[in-house]
Amino acid sequence: MDNCLFCKIAAKQIPSSVVYEDDELMAFKDIHPAAPVHLLVIPKIHVPTLSECDASHTVLLGKMLALAPRLAAEHGCAVSYDADGVPAGGYKTLINTGPDGGQEVYHLHLHMYGGPRPWRGQR
Repeated sequence: MDNCLFCKIAAKQIPSSVVYEDDELMAFKDIHPAAPVHLLVIPKIHVPTLSECDASHTVLLGKMLALAPRLAAEHGCAVSYDADGVPAGGYKTLINTGPDGGQEVYHLHLHMYGGPRPWRGQR
């Protein structure tokens, strides 16, 4: 799409703080973070919303979701356990879909939030 912000970021026409990139995906820091760690994972192909996905997108969606734990660990948000098995850390993933779902940029993207809470607007 000619006017898609995330397509322009994927094409490196607009600068971003890239933390991961391969042939299919890119992950970068959100410019208006809602948590100490707030990353966006996008496919390099243009898919407007999750609702546009079908069985042909299964591998791509799986790859996006599977990238989240790796990014969380690399940014200090992985779940860890103390000697008593009590968990600490962690992160949240979110895909907004459509206007009622809070989507603002119409290019499929996964938010990965992490870091000490409370986060802005998060409970």
